[in-house]
Amino acid sequence: MKRRQLINYAALGTASAAALSACGPTSTPTADSSDLPTVHWRMATSWPQSLDTIYGGALTVCDRVSKMTNGRFTIDPFAAGEIVPGLQVLDAVQAGTVECGHTASYYYVGKNPALAFGTAVPFGLNAQQQNAWFYYGGGLEIMHKLYSDFGVINFPAGNTGTQMGGWFKQNIQSLSDLNGLKMRIPGLGGEVMNRLGVNVQVLPGGEIFLALDRGAIDAAEWVGPYDDEKLGLQEAAEFYYYPGWWEPGPTLETQVNLDAWNKLPKEYQEVYKTAAYEANISMLAKYDALNGPALKRLVDGGTQLIPYSDEILKAAQDESFAFFEEKASGDAAFKEVYEQWKTFREGVYNWNRVNELSFSRFVNQ
Repeated sequence: MKRRQLINYAALGTASAAALSACGPTSTPTADSSDLPTVHWRMATSWPQSLDTIYGGALTVCDRVSKMTNGRFTIDPFAAGEIVPGLQVLDAVQAGTVECGHTASYYYVGKNPALAFGTAVPFGLNAQQQNAWFYYGGGLEIMHKLYSDFGVINFPAGNTGTQMGGWFKQNIQSLSDLNGLKMRIPGLGGEVMNRLGVNVQVLPGGEIFLALDRGAIDAAEWVGPYDDEKLGLQEAAEFYYYPGWWEPGPTLETQVNLDAWNKLPKEYQEVYKTAAYEANISMLAKYDALNGPALKRLVDGGTQLIPYSDEILKAAQDESFAFFEEKASGDAAFKEVYEQWKTFREGVYNWNRVNELSFSRFVNQ
């Protein structure tokens, strides 16, 4: 009996199959041969189960792996705090406490600031551009090199689309209004906010509401209308800002212990990569469908929707690239990722100015 059978995977469609060629097979493998082993893994996540869309990315990976191997390769997902706290997933995967995790790379910039590029950096790539960088622009290869230092391999497994700019208890219109503000914001966005005078806090999603409601923090960003509404952030703060300039296209990822990965049969590796790809594409589509109605509910309920001032955006952009250059000048790993990413960003921005931006400008005027 052949060890691999290839079947057409209608759910991804022709476009998805083409994209899969960059990270795996061009059609979805099934692994139903009797000589393939039974494998059982555990997946730690950074998310509470109540956030069905972002936690759903982990569920998609686990569900699809099981179905595509006819139950021979199964993964049990665990919400934040069930095995390790939400911000310690990489530690658990690296140590082998769990075989894999579902998280955001920018939670771990304290280990290596360049890890932020695996999720999002301020004034960086939107979701479509981020996927182009990962799958066809060398981004996944350079992130794999970075993660090899941790004994981990990563795969994109979700994207929220451009995020909102956070909830504030007071109206923020000038740079001086940010000075001394206590705000929950992770990643390099937090580094930039710190340079603008913000007292940055990093909290997992399940702890944001209480901290904001009780005044331990003055502001918080999470994802967007659908998830923010689920956390009840509109009950803790009145002012909702946009855009989330620090996360124009944040990728969530699955991290896999490299020793565990190398022990998998090649068939199972291909199945896992395909499942992660499906999670990456389907999460973005779901958020795009859910966020619009959720934003309308929030505004109808009294939320004040406010754009960041040009003063704040300009200062944030200047500080972002000043920070990037400073880190690149003193950190070889950061410089390698940043320069490769910056070259890709320039090219894709130039193209999107011609096609998408011109179209959007006209239809939204």
